[in-house]
Amino acid sequence: MITKIKLGLIKTGTGCLNIVYMFLKLLPVRKKVTMLSRQSNIPSDEFRMVKKGINLRDKRVKVVFLCHTLEGGINSSFSDKVKYGFHMFAQMFHIATSKVVILDTYCMVVSILKHKKELKVIQMWHSMGTMKKFGYTALDTKEGSKSEIAYAMKMHNNYDYIFASADSYKDHLAKGFNCDIGKILTMPLPRLDLLNSDKYGQKVRERIYTEYPMLKEKPLILYCPTFRKEEEAFTEALKRLTEAVDYENYNFVVKLHPLSKASVEGNAVSADGFSSFEMLFAADYVISDYSCIVYEAAVRHIPLYFYNFDMELYADGRGLALDYEHEVPGVVSGEAKEIIAAIETKEYDMDALKRFADKYVTPVRHATKDIVDFVFTLMNE
Repeated sequence: MITKIKLGLIKTGTGCLNIVYMFLKLLPVRKKVTMLSRQSNIPSDEFRMVKKGINLRDKRVKVVFLCHTLEGGINSSFSDKVKYGFHMFAQMFHIATSKVVILDTYCMVVSILKHKKELKVIQMWHSMGTMKKFGYTALDTKEGSKSEIAYAMKMHNNYDYIFASADSYKDHLAKGFNCDIGKILTMPLPRLDLLNSDKYGQKVRERIYTEYPMLKEKPLILYCPTFRKEEEAFTEALKRLTEAVDYENYNFVVKLHPLSKASVEGNAVSADGFSSFEMLFAADYVISDYSCIVYEAAVRHIPLYFYNFDMELYADGRGLALDYEHEVPGVVSGEAKEIIAAIETKEYDMDALKRFADKYVTPVRHATKDIVDFVFTLMNE
């Protein structure tokens, strides 16, 4: 149970920040777009793609990146909280003087502060789609937020628009963000342009093969598991999958979640220096579970396999956003040997994979341009 003292501190802190912000709002608004993230300390490729598109259109528009992680959130260390506190003041200044704010995750000052009416806030969520329940649909679950904290922090408040990769996500996103479904716009993320780019794919493959030349010699099985707070069962499942692969005929790359404490052992390759997304351009098969990388793999027409060894625990604990076993294409099994055996048959329903991709990622060829066009529409209002 969250203590009244903690909730009181949140309320007091919110009030103090709003007082400071009231004076910052007296500053003139510039022709500026501010992009905020807690996903990484450096701008994502997608942020950079949007910035490039904006500046190609109009070099006079200032684009500011404010990227700063806060691992653990409210449970982070005191020193990390202090550092993030100073970062919040920078966020407040740039938000107060911007026409448009774009973020790819929850941002405290966006949600708790009272903004100018002319400010437009876009939530460009960092995932291509949704697989698991999140936000308000995951409150008080093992991996979700506490409801008292979520409401006290006004989690996901103040968004004017939220981007979705397809219409099929709108209802789930509206519930997760606790907002009116009218705010959800079908606008696939800029990474869709990369997934559809032969030139980008070739460059990434060349980099991968230069660093790991052996990956070019045999078909590559890529395993991209979702993150689990408790990893004991996952470590055993990973070991079973690693041991099931026939390394004489296949390469096996494991891309763990950045927060995972598990290790890649045996003949498996971790491919350090390359992200899961980048490895899609060298993969022949993808194994996952509840990770949204399956949508990106589907766009790339890579056969998908679903290793759901903890399906019962995961579904009961946090919950899934879709009728998993009936909707996903490819073999679904909690047995490592069954997954590998299915890959070895080389039989796959590619039509089902395409239907899955088209349902969950609207197949546009100019995702970045569409977003840039929309940003300029807001700036000219």
